[in-house]
Amino acid sequence: MVVLRCIGPSNFFLERVLFPTDILTFMAPNDSRVEIWGNELYGPKLEERIRISADNEDSTLVA
Repeated sequence: MVVLRCIGPSNFFLERVLFPTDILTFMAPNDSRVEIWGNELYGPKLEERIRISADNEDSTLVA
């Protein structure tokens, strides 16, 4: 289980709990920040951070 959090301009916010078999597709404004949080024994751990920009608009990101 991981938590996906997306924070963007103009108060854009999305947070979802994802299980290993889940697939999530969403659109976010440019300059948004996507964070994937996992769980460790001592608490949450930031696994990956992705910046949404026009450069990665057409690529598929899988975490």
